[in-house]
Amino acid sequence: MNKRKIAAVIGAAAIAGGTALFLSTGNASADEIRSIDDLKSTLKGTVSDGQLEAMKDHLGTTADGVYERLAVDKVTGDIEKIASEDFAGKYGGTWTNPQGTGTIVAITDPALVEDVEELGAKAEVVDSTMDELEKAKNKLDSVDVPEGVYSWSIDVMENSLKVAGDPEAAKSFIEDAGVKAIIDEKAEEVKPLEDIVGGTEYGIDNQSLCSVGFSVTGPDGDGFLTAGHCGSTGASVTSGTGQGGSFKDSVFPGSDYAYVDAGDGWTVSPNVEGSDQAVADSTEAEIGAEVCRSGRTTGWQCGSIQEKDASVTYPQGTVDGMTGTDACAEPGDSGGSFISGASAQGMTSGGSGDCSSGGQTYFFPVTDALSATGTELTVG
Repeated sequence: MNKRKIAAVIGAAAIAGGTALFLSTGNASADEIRSIDDLKSTLKGTVSDGQLEAMKDHLGTTADGVYERLAVDKVTGDIEKIASEDFAGKYGGTWTNPQGTGTIVAITDPALVEDVEELGAKAEVVDSTMDELEKAKNKLDSVDVPEGVYSWSIDVMENSLKVAGDPEAAKSFIEDAGVKAIIDEKAEEVKPLEDIVGGTEYGIDNQSLCSVGFSVTGPDGDGFLTAGHCGSTGASVTSGTGQGGSFKDSVFPGSDYAYVDAGDGWTVSPNVEGSDQAVADSTEAEIGAEVCRSGRTTGWQCGSIQEKDASVTYPQGTVDGMTGTDACAEPGDSGGSFISGASAQGMTSGGSGDCSSGGQTYFFPVTDALSATGTELTVG
């Protein structure tokens, strides 16, 4: 019996009418896993009209359905914190199911199925633990990347490594690392989403345009986070938001983040650029969670988180620690906000496809950028 087992769960932690029916007996786990109804009440009104409409369109649901989905994603986060600790050594990952109605926890020991169910999740017995998958990915990280390999990551839902790119190049990459992995042959080359045409968001050295990520206060004053590939340290903001400012700390490749100190007259705001969306925190969403992005070219576009800690190859080099989504983006959206509910997630880095035919977009985690730049996220 797991040390954090919830003493009683009504209906085996069923979600009935959108509500997870937990009977709390004072156990720490029961207190940590919040109910769907409580979360919906807390979340209502925290999503801007633009983001709400984009999520309704993506999910094919009502406003109430959007908030229910966001609540399920929050519950998944609660369960992940407990499962990753309690099932350590036999834990294979946690994600929101594709229907957005519940949580799945992967474990390697069938004896833990009941423990998973008593946390309110469905158990999936798998072959590899997260520790084993992470060690295998480290082997991929350590070998030379052949031309034709676009990205690699841990596919938690498949309990496997995944390499995207040309089949022969991917096969060679996998063999050089001495690991097992599935190959995504349909993937396209990932490209930074900067724009070399006119626009209204913010311009860099009168040459290119990108999108604001999140408002922050840093060592040099008020400014914002964006993508590192948008401008090198010292580059000037010559138009749009932050005009008169400059890039104080920019890293690309390796990572893809930048802190821009805005010019005189600019003040921090908790809103996502171009909307009234107030950022509340930077709580990381789990795999399968609904996420939306905002950028100067395509506005609000939504999807779900597909992978984490992905390594993505660009012509300039590899960027590690990325999060992959099936939200679309287009040139000029680089640096823009990725947000789940009211929680900041990251800044748009690059992608493939477009918003007419669909695509894949990666973002660099905001928590990593905040830590690296010594900046503080503006929240409301």
